[in-house]
Amino acid sequence: MVKKLLFVVLLSVANFSLMAQELNCTVIVNSDQVNQTNKQIFKTLEKSLNDYVNQTKWTNRNYTSAERIECSMMITIKNYENSTFNGTIQVQSNRPVYNSTYQSPVFNYQDKRFTFNYIEFAPIYFNPNVFDSNLTSVITYYVYIILGIDADTFSKEGGTPYFKQAQNIVNLAQGSGYSGWQQADGDRTRWELVDNLLSNTFKEYRLALYNYHRLGLDNLVDNATMAKESIAGSMKLFDRLNNVRPNSFVLQAFFDAKSEEIANVFSGGPKVDIVKLKETLNEIAPLYADTWSRIKY
Repeated sequence: MVKKLLFVVLLSVANFSLMAQELNCTVIVNSDQVNQTNKQIFKTLEKSLNDYVNQTKWTNRNYTSAERIECSMMITIKNYENSTFNGTIQVQSNRPVYNSTYQSPVFNYQDKRFTFNYIEFAPIYFNPNVFDSNLTSVITYYVYIILGIDADTFSKEGGTPYFKQAQNIVNLAQGSGYSGWQQADGDRTRWELVDNLLSNTFKEYRLALYNYHRLGLDNLVDNATMAKESIAGSMKLFDRLNNVRPNSFVLQAFFDAKSEEIANVFSGGPKVDIVKLKETLNEIAPLYADTWSRIKY
């Protein structure tokens, strides 16, 4: 009986180790710019946010440990006074590439509108029906953006349910008085990002995400020529989108994450036509002209 019970316990532990939450996220709270002797509150906040992001079950999917999304959130505090924090948050996420150990960067964005209130040791939780906290609303919003973009790279428009969750957060936060949630707050807002992702106008962007990763990067080992052609084809989709919405938020965010990777993919291995590719890249992402100039055989 004891042996049987022990076997059940060990089997349960083994199964638990195989299943995991969706994210493997490193949350860092940087307070170097704050003139404060006691830094403990920032350490407490950092630990609480890491627990919140990594221990919350965000979807109804079962992820193995190997499937967890590698990502990070760097919160830089610039001012802190009377439980009010003001700073920025840099959000990055990666995606594994089939048949390799390579992690492809898929999202890289710095949100400069991040003000929130926090009292040390206060529980961090999120209510999906009511706006309670700008801290948890912003963090949770980016969790769903990460989940959505990752899903889009594996299946066509697979991220829609997660983007809708992010949009719901935007809708609840619009009357909060915090910046970044409304269209009127200017360019590159949280409102604009999720609006782009769900808009039919930007359907080429989401299709390009799938073609670039699932048909492109995932096939580089088995058929490098076909994979490169798929990636180059994704740039044509971006070009089509850029003709309609030049310098859009999602395109800028894509190339902020992908410029070095694109240059590396086309600078070695089987040859494909790079003349037209470089013309397209320079047209849709001119800020990275120096990077595109390195694409050569």
